[in-house]
Amino acid sequence: MQNYIGTAPEKVVGTVPTVTPVHPVNDPILKARALEFFGKRDLRVVERPRPMITDQRDAIIRITLTTVCGSDLHLYHREIPEIKKHDVFGHEAVGIVEEVGSAVKGIKQGQRVAISAVIACGDCWFCKQGQMSCCDRTNSSGTMDYLYGNRTAGIFGYSHLLGGYEGLQAEYARVPFADINLLPLPDSVSDEAAITLSDIACTGWHGTELGEVSAEEGKNNVAIWGMGPVGLMAARWAIHRGAKNVVAIDSVPERLEKAKSIGAIPLNYSKEDVFEGLKKHFQYGPDVGIDCVGFRYAKSLMHKVERALNLETDAVDVVAEVIKCTRKGGIVVLIGDYVGLANQYPIGAQMEKSLTVRGGQVFVHRYWKHLLELFEKGVVDPTFVVTHTYKFEDIPQLYEAFDAKRDGVIKGVVKTANTA
Repeated sequence: MQNYIGTAPEKVVGTVPTVTPVHPVNDPILKARALEFFGKRDLRVVERPRPMITDQRDAIIRITLTTVCGSDLHLYHREIPEIKKHDVFGHEAVGIVEEVGSAVKGIKQGQRVAISAVIACGDCWFCKQGQMSCCDRTNSSGTMDYLYGNRTAGIFGYSHLLGGYEGLQAEYARVPFADINLLPLPDSVSDEAAITLSDIACTGWHGTELGEVSAEEGKNNVAIWGMGPVGLMAARWAIHRGAKNVVAIDSVPERLEKAKSIGAIPLNYSKEDVFEGLKKHFQYGPDVGIDCVGFRYAKSLMHKVERALNLETDAVDVVAEVIKCTRKGGIVVLIGDYVGLANQYPIGAQMEKSLTVRGGQVFVHRYWKHLLELFEKGVVDPTFVVTHTYKFEDIPQLYEAFDAKRDGVIKGVVKTANTA
């Protein structure tokens, strides 16, 4: 993807205005550690200036817990356009409010908060519809306008295609529109639980919401491709919402065992054909098929070759499999990341089977208060996905292990020097 599109569109079309500065004012004296990008699979913990209040709607957060998301691995491999040397990655974190701007009303210094991965303004038409990841005013990328016809919201630490904001794999972070993008936390919810509200708990819920998963006949048979943290959360939420059968598809034994532990039915695609395997559990196929895999994972030789030769950016083997397996009249949900162009998309099967296909970045702000309430009441404990804890200086090692699916790493969290 990086090679296919590169930085040419940004150089040609430039950037567009946003309603908040993308880059923070830096403290001239105080420094803190952050993880910087130096090149493909080359990430380093460095000292850099602390961010300061740059807009009076900002807050500065002293981060206590951060993490690496599966989507960060696309950046690690430099397969997202417009990644630059010294960019700071990361879009999931919990911390303490260090300082707030004069226009911030609902967030106070000293509060413990979760940070939304999505940067929303809270005031545009899309934000008012609850579609915060479609925010019209926080992404400066002219490239996204050029490629997609519209810009989506800015996202912390996720390339200049998604706004170029400094990420949250850092000891301090500036959060624009603090009243919108921070969620105060009760003492009863741990940092490890709360950090899932930044992204994965909400994204898993988003998948089941788009799929209309419920106990109702015709909506209660679910298959989920990819048992990383998002896939596991989607499986957990599907069960919570009343799904009768939830089949969890992956090949990593630890992930399949984790899915089984929450009540899902594991299906190992390396040992069993997925289409034939799903026939054992669903008469007509799943009502809802949810793709939590994304564009980098080609299963077929054709897509491996096409990606290698830059004939496409996104492999759609998994999408094609979901479409093939989902029952006629069912719903296909794409919450794994897709970013560019693909070949051999089964549009005929999609149309002829009367399938509904939905997807999109998560509407964090629409869901996170409800999910926090479920955590508070003990209805769901999202920390079942957390398998490892790392020191801040060891984040590069977490990336390596997570990328290689090594050492049983499913979700590693990172404690900073700010952790009590």
